[in-house]
Amino acid sequence: MIKVGLLGYGKAGQAVAEVLKTDERLGLAWVARAHVRDPDERVPGTDIPVVGLDQVSMEDMLDAYPVDALVDFSTPEAVMGYGEALRSRGITLVSAISAYSDEQLAYVQSLGADTKVLASPNMTIGINFLILAARLLRQIAPFADVEILEQHFRDKPEVSGTARKIAESLSLEDERITSLRLGGIVGHHEVIFGFPYQTVRITHESIKREAFGTGAAFALSQLSACEKGFYTFDDLLMRNVREQLKMVAAA
Repeated sequence: MIKVGLLGYGKAGQAVAEVLKTDERLGLAWVARAHVRDPDERVPGTDIPVVGLDQVSMEDMLDAYPVDALVDFSTPEAVMGYGEALRSRGITLVSAISAYSDEQLAYVQSLGADTKVLASPNMTIGINFLILAARLLRQIAPFADVEILEQHFRDKPEVSGTARKIAESLSLEDERITSLRLGGIVGHHEVIFGFPYQTVRITHESIKREAFGTGAAFALSQLSACEKGFYTFDDLLMRNVREQLKMVAAA
């Protein structure tokens, strides 16, 4: 069993905790957040503590309650505070931060020299498979027109980081992204390929934030079989694709 600590307990973090605490491959040991009002706060329905980093440092947390991996759903700045503690202890990092600066991302990548690190701006399996499939079709049909549509809840102000990631992976400018803000949509991403006589749409719909937890659990289980290094979700998916191709070839 992989012992896991979770950093960040907003809406996404709470949904992730619900998934991690029930996955038989994992043991959610604790949740850390910036502040807690109740020092006895627990993840609902469990004895898993929710601790405030205004009361205890991450380094002290890792000493008092050792874990094999840390899942980060907090802020881009957080890694600069806990990174060396993970490095020195060889603790795996799964980061779902979508807005690292170039300097912060370079630092996260550097941790891969001493431990296992995965960073992905979107932690859902589906969206990362969408990116993989869209890249493949883009290579097969570079002549096709390509547009990206993203839809999110009414109050989301910025263009989706995931949509920007999709555009980057397809060598498209951000101007090819159309954004809609409607009601309480959790997340909708669509890549549209326009051919002369047909249209292909690759779509991903986030129904509940628990999808982030499923992705984090997948990443943790996959990384357990990997060597030290920095990985993307693409790396983990391609690892599975290669294994499937080997099985097909051997059949």
